Amino acid sequence: MSASAPVEMSRLRWLCRRGMKELDVVMSAYLDNHYASATVEQQSLFRDLLQMPDPDLYNLLLGRDTADDPRVARFIKRLRK
Repeated sequence: MSASAPVEMSRLRWLCRRGMKELDVVMSAYLDNHYASATVEQQSLFRDLLQMPDPDLYNLLLGRDTADDPRVARFIKRLRK
């Protein structure tokens, strides 16, 4: 673990705090339970999702919208589990 890893995790934890409690729960659970063991690509996709506006992310997680990128679509399916 690099010296910057705790800083990065702290930043990601802050980004997981969303305007919607449901998103807080899903994103924080992934960070706590899967992020450290995720592939570099999965970590990158997670960080990208954290940059999305809450309504867009919420709609993807609920299946109301579908991601154009198949990698994102697969990752969203993983988050739903």
